[in-house]
Amino acid sequence: MEMKAHKQAHTKQGHLQGNLVIVGFGSIGQALLRLLFHNIEIAPEQVKIISADENGQNIAREFGVAFTPHLLTEENYLAVLEPCLNKGDFLLNLAVDVSSLALVDLCWRRGSLYLDTCIEPWSGGYTDRSVSVSLRSNYALREKALAFAREKGEGPTALLAHGANPGLASTFVKQALLNIAADTGMKVKKPVSRIEWAELASRLEIKAIHIAERDTQIGAQRKQANEFVNTWSVDGFVGESLQPSELGWGSHERHWPLDGARHEFGCDAAIYLNRPGAATRVRSWVPLGGSYHGFLITHGESISIADHLTLREHGKVVYRPTVNYAYHPCDDAVLSIHELAGRNWRLQSSKRILRDDIVDGVDELGVLLMGHRKGAYWYGSRLSIHEARRLAPYNNATSSQVVAGVLAGMVWMLQNPYAGVVEPDDIDHEVILEIAQPYLGELVSVYTDWTPLQDRGWLFHEDVDSADPWQFKNIRVI
Repeated sequence: MEMKAHKQAHTKQGHLQGNLVIVGFGSIGQALLRLLFHNIEIAPEQVKIISADENGQNIAREFGVAFTPHLLTEENYLAVLEPCLNKGDFLLNLAVDVSSLALVDLCWRRGSLYLDTCIEPWSGGYTDRSVSVSLRSNYALREKALAFAREKGEGPTALLAHGANPGLASTFVKQALLNIAADTGMKVKKPVSRIEWAELASRLEIKAIHIAERDTQIGAQRKQANEFVNTWSVDGFVGESLQPSELGWGSHERHWPLDGARHEFGCDAAIYLNRPGAATRVRSWVPLGGSYHGFLITHGESISIADHLTLREHGKVVYRPTVNYAYHPCDDAVLSIHELAGRNWRLQSSKRILRDDIVDGVDELGVLLMGHRKGAYWYGSRLSIHEARRLAPYNNATSSQVVAGVLAGMVWMLQNPYAGVVEPDDIDHEVILEIAQPYLGELVSVYTDWTPLQDRGWLFHEDVDSADPWQFKNIRVI
């Protein structure tokens, strides 16, 4: 049935001459297949899936794709993957607990392209108490990847962390900056370098940027006791939830968090808090949901966006926005996080991904840029479960947004196969947006007068900085 849909007339946006190896086949991999064949010239016999278990094997069979259940480890990954990869092939890493840097290095040596949606360590890397909190961070993972990029220079393209967020979030920020400039009468040309993007953000006086996401999808069966429910990977969400909270630290900040710490290496664009992301909340805003409390979950875009929008003079930082993820997952996932915390961060014995049993809801995923002349501006994707199902099978609103980023990144890579190791912030956002937009539902642009000081202190006294609403002190929930 679905293979007939693959044969419908459609202008392909990319062509892969070699083979595609997909590592990991959870909710994102399963959601990707139809859109992959619809947008890229590739035959089913060119695709091989290697996954830790048999989940999704029937979907792979439906699309005529080879499927091998094989758990990849630090000890066996070379023996399993090296025979599958040659020059011109493509490795798409959608797995958890498989080292991104190890696979990037393998692809580099084999002449293969590489893309993932998150810079992952080997299993246990997020909770390894034998290393410092700093070294368990996304900041540390990114610094290792950037060191590899500097050492290798030119080579086959490896696009790191390009899903929805990280990934499309960086695209949204660039488009939002251009939109605000146009709406405030600032005449600018499209920036072509990271310095020009940083200068634009500085001229607009952007003080803080949230990746602001509110997921309202709900299933027919509510969360049960001792069960973790989510609209995407449970293991992936729990892994990042147990990492330290991380955020890009802005040049306007004047209140240092008591539990905050700097890293003693790298670009110094971000700090971390000595507490897990799932135990840290921040105030934010989305158009439909309005004001909300989200989890300050560590994400690569919080660091890379802050780093790319940094201006220095004589080696000293003169401008940088504070950047953080403010995530309100679906209600059942919130309950799951609360139960997880009550279990002292020991994962529940049962896990469930909401997809086919979702009855309603929307994922609002965008960026909230604050501090400019018009106050705050949200730009991003508003996608309902009903629209996601219309776009492709085996999807929900969340997976469709991630797959849009993956697909756009793959197409860009096929057009730029020798760009070396790059981040979402390095590439042309207009190309990415054009490819991803058909799968993002409604792209929404909204100005708001919301600030994190709104309605504060009416019931109890609160210690706030009323002179500057965009201080992290005001945004954080204590």
